[in-house]
Amino acid sequence: MRTSRPSIARRALGAAASALIALGLFTACGAGGDDEAEGDVNTAENFDFQCPEREDAERAPDEEANENTPFVFGSPGNPSSMDPVFASDGETFRVTRQVFDTLLKHDCTEIVPGLAESYEQNETGTEWTFHLREGVTFHDGTPLDGAAVCANFDRWYNFTGGYQSPNYTYYYSSFFGGFKENDPDMGIEAESNYAGCEADGLTATVKIHEYTANFPGAFSMATTAIVSPASLAQITDDQVKTADDPLPEYTQTAGVLAGTGPYKFVDWDHSAQSLTLERFDDYWGEPAKVKTLIFRTISDETARRQALEAGDIQGYDLVAPADVVPLQEAGFQVPTRGVFNILYMTYNQLDERLADHTVREALSYAVNRQRLVNSVLPPGGTVATQFMPPSLDGWSEDVVKYEYDPDKAEELLAEAGQEDMTIKFCYPTDVSRPYMPAPKDIFDIIAADLEAVGVTVEATPITWVEYIPATRSGDCPLYLLGWTGDFNEAYNFLGTWFSTETTEWGFDNQAIFDGLAEAAAEPDPAVRAEHWTELNEMIMEELPGLPISHSPPSIAFAPEIYPMDVSPLTQEDFSDLYFAAE
Repeated sequence: MRTSRPSIARRALGAAASALIALGLFTACGAGGDDEAEGDVNTAENFDFQCPEREDAERAPDEEANENTPFVFGSPGNPSSMDPVFASDGETFRVTRQVFDTLLKHDCTEIVPGLAESYEQNETGTEWTFHLREGVTFHDGTPLDGAAVCANFDRWYNFTGGYQSPNYTYYYSSFFGGFKENDPDMGIEAESNYAGCEADGLTATVKIHEYTANFPGAFSMATTAIVSPASLAQITDDQVKTADDPLPEYTQTAGVLAGTGPYKFVDWDHSAQSLTLERFDDYWGEPAKVKTLIFRTISDETARRQALEAGDIQGYDLVAPADVVPLQEAGFQVPTRGVFNILYMTYNQLDERLADHTVREALSYAVNRQRLVNSVLPPGGTVATQFMPPSLDGWSEDVVKYEYDPDKAEELLAEAGQEDMTIKFCYPTDVSRPYMPAPKDIFDIIAADLEAVGVTVEATPITWVEYIPATRSGDCPLYLLGWTGDFNEAYNFLGTWFSTETTEWGFDNQAIFDGLAEAAAEPDPAVRAEHWTELNEMIMEELPGLPISHSPPSIAFAPEIYPMDVSPLTQEDFSDLYFAAE
């Protein structure tokens, strides 16, 4: 058994080198971009992926401002729940990570101790023992110990009714399978992989029946953050009877649940779309530098930029690529995260035309992904060749790449009898995502490429709140979507989409399904990586969709702010930023 298990994937990550160097906050080695719309320069094979290192000198803090002036951050969307186990969205996790700590966390993409100062696993990967830090208290004064940790895991395992719905406990069921007693109405068929939790003072041992590649990454997820058992005693987990029931009122109220993080909840004003946190003075680590932190939802990117320029907020996320340089020239700071995401176009094989491999090949050859990267994405964006970033063990140089060839696309469409093909193509509106900064622009470029080879595209814009249900239902033959990795493991990408037949993809390839199950159960990282390499090649031969790009999302700050380190996993620690003295 080993303590503080090292990262099971390469430490390298995609950095937006040119943007970072121009800013002067971070440095990274990388190949230069190409201003031309053609060419094959910004590809994964040619880019040196590194977690960026800061070069700017630490600035003296403005103590008065840090105590008396709130730091206001413009978030693209509203949080969904103040109970992190019921969330699966980044905007909720952005907030809850400041309040609730996890057993493990990330340094860049490497898994490192969190509430556990060290941890170990048995040889089969079925017992994970966490040695907790001494002297940690929750915001309500309850001490952290092994029993508190086990109380959380046991609570999740015993969820019933609507609490088991993927609408609310998507991540828990992804990591641990089913529950103590699966509700047949919730569609959970897998047996629970959770085998119990044993506490002994400051030690907690979490047991699972069978190892999967979700571990230890699952212990770093915001959804498995540890909540005070005393605060949990104030609530009952019996209010959500069906998958359509709303979450309990306490999840929409700040301050009911207590964590151990550097901030505690103070207020959630739903009408103003504003959530206020305040520094927790008894935090076990280094105290937050700014006393008051406010997350204000501003869904429109232009409005977020204007609010920053007006001084109404001091930072915001998902900066439009076209705004990066103008903001920098105006004195704002725009650090760019490393690349740990994927944008793809799905070929849903429930449409019988897309069940024809020749048609899927044709559409793939029709898309000029390099032009899209150079035209829409920020510096450091790269063409994707498979469904995970090159920083992960198991990425393959030998996949079929489907490089841009419109003549070949036309030939294959004619061969398939689809030279006059008309197809519905869905894309999201009123949203920007780390992997998809400008959905309409991306759609327009791809649609134009498809039209150029004879395909008639039926443009289908769908609001974000309705988009995921539409894509999951199989209603969109072609659609754009993506993923930002939760932790440094290939299964977090490949297993998310291709572990079983779904209406999202509509393909049935048992060899891929079985291969993913075998790889996920392999506890040896080196052997598992060999499986991932082979599976990446199999998946790209099957071609369930077209990997398009890896994009480095930017985050902006006012000149008077000394920013925290940015995270390729979008897991920023806001307790590290502060107002700097001039």
